[in-house]
Amino acid sequence: LLYRRPAEPATLLVKHGSQVFAIRLRRHRRARRYTLRIHPTDREAILTMPPRGTIMEAKDFAQLHGGWIAARLGRLPKAAPFQAGTVVPLRGVPHRIVHRAGERGTVWTETRDSGDKILCVAGGHEHMDRRVHDFLKREARKDLHKASLAYAADLGVRVRRVSIRDQSSRWGSCTSAGSLSHSWRLILAPPYVLDYLAAHEVAHLVEMNHSPRFWRVVGRICDHVERAKRWLDTATFRARWAIASAINASVKDAAVGWFLGGLTFGSAFAAAWTGALADVLGRRRLLVGAGLLLAACAAAY
Repeated sequence: LLYRRPAEPATLLVKHGSQVFAIRLRRHRRARRYTLRIHPTDREAILTMPPRGTIMEAKDFAQLHGGWIAARLGRLPKAAPFQAGTVVPLRGVPHRIVHRAGERGTVWTETRDSGDKILCVAGGHEHMDRRVHDFLKREARKDLHKASLAYAADLGVRVRRVSIRDQSSRWGSCTSAGSLSHSWRLILAPPYVLDYLAAHEVAHLVEMNHSPRFWRVVGRICDHVERAKRWLDTATFRARWAIASAINASVKDAAVGWFLGGLTFGSAFAAAWTGALADVLGRRRLLVGAGLLLAACAAAY
């Protein structure tokens, strides 16, 4: 008879002091040892196991590093919800959220006589955060779907599906079957950045790599590749600086934007957070995630 591994639990409970943490288990065929990392979006610890690892060993490993788990989760800034007065960089343009409780509808944009852009949200205050999230995801899906189909037509390829997700490790992805996936937070970036990333993923339907041939395809259909890459590089640098400063200063109440953290730089609004990926051998890596985009608008609010 073939050996069949018994069903494994999806999570382990680890107690540290008075706190109890649920650790998500993940077995990976290429893993050579047990590792722990923190997923900032879901605010949870993930334990990766090697193929021949056991649940008992995983539990002992997690328990041994309970202090590390508690420290890293406790270091994450509290997520600031969408609420009246929050400034959201819709397509790179600052929009201040205004609650219109007595009006019909859900979410829409307006321009005041002063030229300021506002994001109006109808309904009860308790539904504001969800309605703004839903609005931004709809807008991201609309823009990315339109751009992806246009680039696919230019290249003569077929896009099977465009999905919008809450990704935290990449801007987007593409499968050989024609399914594209993007972070909904791209709607916060300037349009030419979203447009470039749509072209980037569609180009993978021609070249499933990042070879010189791939970049020639991207450059042929998108004329603002370098401009968009410079914006992304600048956002990445500022996000890294912001995260390092927040961690070193143990800033817990620096959340300015609605991201998983933020800092204010003079007169400019900047909000950033990254995925914190660390193993338990003392190495700490700060990775800028797609899902958690830096929104830096150089204007005084």
